[in-house]
Amino acid sequence: MEPEIAALAGTAGTTLATLLATDTWRSIRDGLVSLWQRARPDRAPAIADELDATRDELLAAQAEGDREAEAEVRAEWQGRIRRLLAAHPELTDELRAMLAELAPDDVAVPAVTQHATASGQARVYQSGRDMRISGAEGA
Repeated sequence: MEPEIAALAGTAGTTLATLLATDTWRSIRDGLVSLWQRARPDRAPAIADELDATRDELLAAQAEGDREAEAEVRAEWQGRIRRLLAAHPELTDELRAMLAELAPDDVAVPAVTQHATASGQARVYQSGRDMRISGAEGA
C-alpha cells in the first residue's frame, strides 16, 4: 500500500499548495486538521497553526515572486501527510474523498509513462520515483 499512500500524499500536497493561495483554502485546512484530529488529537491544534503559518509564508513568497515556495510547501506537506497515512491507513479513503471534492480541475495525479528498448547486452533501469542500485557493475 506504500506506493498508493505516496501517490495520495503527493496529490494532497499539490492540492494543499494550490488551494492555500486561494479563497477556498480554509476547506482544505479544516479537512486536514480533521484527519489529524482523528489520528493524533494532541497534534491537531498545532497542525492548524502550522497550516495557517504555511499559508502566510506562501502568500508572502508569491508576493515577492518566489516561485520555489509552492514546491517547498508541496514537498513538506506531502511528507507529513504520507507519514500520517502510513501510520493510519484507515484515513486514506477519507482523504481521497476530501481531495475529490476540493481538488481544482487543473490538479491531477501526474501520469508516468516509460518506454525502453534494450538490445545486445544493454541494461535498462526505470523508476517512477527513487531508485537505488547497489552491487558491482557487470556482476
